[in-house]
Amino acid sequence: MLAIVTIIAPIFALMALGYSAVRFRLFPQEGIKSLIAFVNNFATPCLLFHSLVTSDLRSAFNLSIIGPFYLGALICFAIGIVIAIRIFKNTPGEGVSVGFSGTFTNTVLVGLPIMSRAYGPEALPVTLSIIGLHGAILLTIGMVTMELVKRDGQPLGKTLIVAARRVLSNPLIWGIIAGMVGYFSGLQLIEPAEAFLVMMSSAVVPAALFGIGGALYEFKLSDNWKQALVASLIKLIIHPAIAYVLMIWVLHVPMDIARYGILLSAMPAGVNVYVFATYYNRGTSVAANTILIATVMSALTISAWLYLLSL
Repeated sequence: MLAIVTIIAPIFALMALGYSAVRFRLFPQEGIKSLIAFVNNFATPCLLFHSLVTSDLRSAFNLSIIGPFYLGALICFAIGIVIAIRIFKNTPGEGVSVGFSGTFTNTVLVGLPIMSRAYGPEALPVTLSIIGLHGAILLTIGMVTMELVKRDGQPLGKTLIVAARRVLSNPLIWGIIAGMVGYFSGLQLIEPAEAFLVMMSSAVVPAALFGIGGALYEFKLSDNWKQALVASLIKLIIHPAIAYVLMIWVLHVPMDIARYGILLSAMPAGVNVYVFATYYNRGTSVAANTILIATVMSALTISAWLYLLSL
């Protein structure tokens, strides 16, 4: 148990530092968005490119891990929608937004640092293979579902175009595509380029965790906290539980590999759930509360999953 505390303590200490710095005005709140933009638009694409160029892609794209991760996410999406509409009496559009809050994983700002801290560099290839598909699959499904259920929706074709533009304009996708091109072309990095990419990659963990901690300060609990709590439990417990059952009990994936996909599915909701909610102006308070509640709760749930996966 002490080993688990040792793994996660620095992670959440950096988040707490970011939150405290903004809370006590030691760091400007408006600077947090710029810091996260640096992580998402520059540092992480460099990490993705460098990791893909220097890894074994053929072993990284493991369908027995990727498949259960995304099947679990889609099941959680459906569960969240049904609970939001049937139990909390939301409109269908709001239900989709709530369901999405319990589906979209914070793979970059929280997932990458914890995966690296828990399992080291050997976890990165599989982790990056999931990240590479994450936005493309889940954002597209979320947007298409929203357009199908809300009466004032735009034509489905236009929605698909918007989704494609959002995916292709993401610098994370650029880093992944460039990394795959470099890998399959046999690119060999010269020392200055290698050093540059290593330095940029090393900035991801501290900047991402400090940034997400600072971002939590602007998310305040509202009257919709109960729905957010349900969405958080779906994301932190149901999603990894489904991934665990499919990988370990159904597909019999070795634990030393399956744990990468299971632990990544146990990460809290990503900031994109709030972006999604504000884009459609549905369930925005639930999305904001889910980010706050799930991130705080994940300190306990991630510890529990780390313990379970170590047995």
